[in-house]
Amino acid sequence: MVTWIIGLILAAGIGISLGLMGGGGSVLALPILVYVMGVEAKSAIAMTLVIVGTVSLIGVIPHWRRGNVNFKKAFMFGAATMLGAFLGAKLAFFVSGTFQLILFAVMMMIAAGFMIRKSSKSTKPDHDLQYYPAPVCKYCWLWMLTEGLGVGVLTGLVGVGGGFAIVPALVLLGNTPMKEAVGTSLLIIACNSVAGFLGYLGQVPLDWGLMGSFIVAASVGILGGAYLAQYVKAQQLQKIFGYFLITVAAFILFQNRQVFTSQQSQTESREKPGEQMIKSRVAAVNYPV
Repeated sequence: MVTWIIGLILAAGIGISLGLMGGGGSVLALPILVYVMGVEAKSAIAMTLVIVGTVSLIGVIPHWRRGNVNFKKAFMFGAATMLGAFLGAKLAFFVSGTFQLILFAVMMMIAAGFMIRKSSKSTKPDHDLQYYPAPVCKYCWLWMLTEGLGVGVLTGLVGVGGGFAIVPALVLLGNTPMKEAVGTSLLIIACNSVAGFLGYLGQVPLDWGLMGSFIVAASVGILGGAYLAQYVKAQQLQKIFGYFLITVAAFILFQNRQVFTSQQSQTESREKPGEQMIKSRVAAVNYPV
């Protein structure tokens, strides 16, 4: 019961961070489900997709009311990400849950790096794009579809929305205004979360009650975060949150360190035939029959 309450409090924190900064908090759903609620990795990723998708869809509503959602580009880019998400979910059954968690931690560090760099360099949203390479291509729509497919595969594999990659792709490759790109990206995240979840559905056990409670807690948190956003500057929080993500990612890597130690031991155990013969002769001398 205590664990459940702690998990719901942390889920509300996810919503608060989303309401304050407009993104980023959803990546915390997976580590909370795995390390606080004790959910197996693959099931947790499938549940994270539902949570991320639902919360993103709720976030679309205010952007849609302001006219900042481009449904045409959402369909074009979203079709690629949805296909990638479904394929990524199917690919997940060919790799271990530990591999998925390690990949997730790496993605967290990349996202955190962008957040920290953006918060320390500029106060204008449009200047965020200076950290991404300018598109040099004749058919940028093809590049956008290719990136969408890649982002979708990562979504299906590790459960992240990929907003930090979708927004610049829409702006740089799709010639989309920044505000419109943010709203459109939330719709795309919701769509590829659905596609990724369908890839897991029926293949892993799911706790529907836990998912529902997390969605409710995160949704309430969004309302609180949106209210607090009037008094707190999001840019001030981005750097702190970025370092927090790095800490969580480091924790995940530490928890799965046995992968690296086992690989090292396997490397050390591979000996040349000559070395094995010498060792056997030494053992025979020291321990005669």
